[in-house]
Amino acid sequence: MKHPDEYRGRKVVVLGLAKSGVQVAKTLHRHGVVVTVNDKKEREQCPEASELEALGISVVCGGHPDGLIHEGVALVVKNPGIPYTAPPVAKAQELGIEVVTEVEIAYLLSPAPIIGITGSNGKTTTTTWVGRMLEAAGLHPIVAGNIGTPLCEAAEAADAEHWLVAELSSFQLKGTGQFRPEVACLLNIAETHLDYHGTIEDYVSSKAKLFANQREMDRAVINWDDSTCRELVPYLRAKLIPFSMSEELLTEGVYIHPPYVPEQEDGLSRSIIYRDAEGEVCSIVNVDEIALPGRFNVENALAAVAISIAAGAAPEALAEPLRTFRGVEHRLEFVAVKDEVTYYNNSKATNSKATLMALDALHAGIVLIAGGLDRGSDYMELLPAFKTKLKAIVALGQTKEKIAHVAALAGLSRIVLVDNGDSAADTLRNALKEAAALADRGDIVLLSPACASWDMFASYEERGRIFKEAVHTL
Repeated sequence: MKHPDEYRGRKVVVLGLAKSGVQVAKTLHRHGVVVTVNDKKEREQCPEASELEALGISVVCGGHPDGLIHEGVALVVKNPGIPYTAPPVAKAQELGIEVVTEVEIAYLLSPAPIIGITGSNGKTTTTTWVGRMLEAAGLHPIVAGNIGTPLCEAAEAADAEHWLVAELSSFQLKGTGQFRPEVACLLNIAETHLDYHGTIEDYVSSKAKLFANQREMDRAVINWDDSTCRELVPYLRAKLIPFSMSEELLTEGVYIHPPYVPEQEDGLSRSIIYRDAEGEVCSIVNVDEIALPGRFNVENALAAVAISIAAGAAPEALAEPLRTFRGVEHRLEFVAVKDEVTYYNNSKATNSKATLMALDALHAGIVLIAGGLDRGSDYMELLPAFKTKLKAIVALGQTKEKIAHVAALAGLSRIVLVDNGDSAADTLRNALKEAAALADRGDIVLLSPACASWDMFASYEERGRIFKEAVHTL
């Protein structure tokens, strides 16, 4: 797309009244664009509508009227979660109207260089950690994107002295064209969101758009241990900075020394090492000093270190954030100890791999609460961890039968399926009561659904908050 100033006096349709939609509508309006915002929800479900209308922005609620998209529309900006099969999006594409997400507009407006971080798992933790590291290094980060603050809002607040640190989803990246982060990181790839993308190829190619416009002076941070990530390396134009848990890197990069051996606990003391472009090595911190539990968080730490150094942080400034960062809400979040049972909220685990990571981080004796939106997975990749880590399982949501089936194959005898209550909150509270009854002293009750929340809750955040409130009232 063109710079927003070039749409002055022209018609642009914004689809979706979520946080990013409201912000991008305001941003375009300030640039003299004739904005119409459309949401299929009824007017009473769109409290933001009145605020936009008071600014002179047209708002259409309650569906997608036939005349919404026409040849006079210059651009469509869609909420990332709206599928490309939705009638107004399909109509725009049929008419040759460009369809973008807010990320594209924020990039064109931002005076600050951008760090883009994506991946199937670990995005929020890594993005937040990078923000802490850049603060410690005096590099003035603004953390935004899929993490909470709309990217357009952050872009307008930034200046050339800042770094815009953006968590980006595949949904957001799919709707970009010119977007170019100076530092781009791909954390990992798992088979997820196929209900939206249709194929794993479309999902990976959407993630890979993060690197599409980078130049030789930019930096690409890649998980060297993820085979799908490594397959992208030949197509990168930017300078490669890999990170690895399992290999001592011989070029510039960040790694663990000595490397981890898969499925092996050897009791060795390990350090995070940065090797610079000249081959000089710097030990940043011992792995045992990292505040967050689990190997997957060590991997997130490696990525955050690599990203921060790529942005100009001095390696010696990074040790303290590694030692003190306690994590992000809903990501293996400690909730409470009740009757010597420890409760963790991992509601952000919206796919099997994220749940596997949480199970790997905790000791055996886990009563797992899992289940949610059915996206077609059979959850069989959970089988080995169910055998070694679980004491019992409580399943709910659309996928409860599938997850219970895997638990039965794992040999678990204590499997509880929770029927829907009067509300989603009641269902989750009932699941927690069942889990608490199955747990003994020293055990762990873990909410880690391996599924999205949308069959029952508006978001994984809502699911996690209700779980935490219920734990505190046990």
